[in-house]
Amino acid sequence: MSSSLEEIKFNPNWEYASFSKINKGSSFLYKTLKDSKNKIIAVNAGHGTKNGSSIKTLCHPDGTPKTTGGSTKKGSTHALAVSDGITLLNGITEGEINLKVAKKLKEILLNNGYNVLMIRDDEDVQLDNIARTVIANNKSDILISLHFDSGDKNKGAFYLSVPDAIKEMTPVKEHWKEHDKLGKNIIEGLKKNNVKIFGEGKMDIDLTQTCYSTIPSIIVELGDQATNVEDEELNKMVEGILNGIDIFFS
Repeated sequence: MSSSLEEIKFNPNWEYASFSKINKGSSFLYKTLKDSKNKIIAVNAGHGTKNGSSIKTLCHPDGTPKTTGGSTKKGSTHALAVSDGITLLNGITEGEINLKVAKKLKEILLNNGYNVLMIRDDEDVQLDNIARTVIANNKSDILISLHFDSGDKNKGAFYLSVPDAIKEMTPVKEHWKEHDKLGKNIIEGLKKNNVKIFGEGKMDIDLTQTCYSTIPSIIVELGDQATNVEDEELNKMVEGILNGIDIFFS
């Protein structure tokens, strides 16, 4: 037994909570029994909400349109509450592989003195992207969302950085620099652990998550449809993320 467990429910009175449409599920806070660093890392295994793609939420809390493309096209004011994600070339869904990586990351974080808020702890959690972000805002120190990209060239890992067009929007303007710092540190940690990195390690995308985040928050694309997701490679990834978190808090 490496941790104790606490169920975390969505609170409709939290800031930005009213923008969520799917919020009946629970997240789970694992508290390390090692020498605690007194930091809570929110780990969001992307996707994994049944019927999440049938509901839409506002891209931006102020109702303005999305400024870049992505899974939701530029100019949209609403995005899927939770998209279904991709399927890797080996037949594993993105939701499945994200959860597998999240569970590995949870264990290595607990073993290194971090507390872990598992935003999604099972195949299906009834929490949309806004609810996941709001829970993390109120119950953790940083938020890391795990994803795989839709390409099929084994391009490598990168984080989704905040585009200039939304850097003056609330709450982005108060937090984009810390999002960027966290993203750079995670890529640095992955690179040091010999995980393949795509280009400069970042891509500007206007995201629901960072548009509602009030803590350091990133989405990291750990690869794409063609990435090797055998245990040995996944272990390298989670060790690299741990390295990046250590750098961030150093």
